Amino acid sequence: MITSSEKNWLVTVLLCFFLGGLGAHRFFVGKIGTGIVMLVTLGGFGIWSLIDLIIIIAGNFKDSEGNLIKYE
Repeated sequence: MITSSEKNWLVTVLLCFFLGGLGAHRFFVGKIGTGIVMLVTLGGFGIWSLIDLIIIIAGNFKDSEGNLIKYE
């Protein structure tokens, strides 16, 4: 069963929007490995960050434990 994450949706969206190229939103939700990859590739040259932003806004982004980060 998928539960809601304790991570704040608004903080995740803002981190992705302003610092997505550095992977800040991934570090925030506990996805350290992909955060480092985003940091090295500058957010997958911006494309990966944009895709993450869309997924976060849609409410389908998950934290490191598999819990959805939803707007509540």
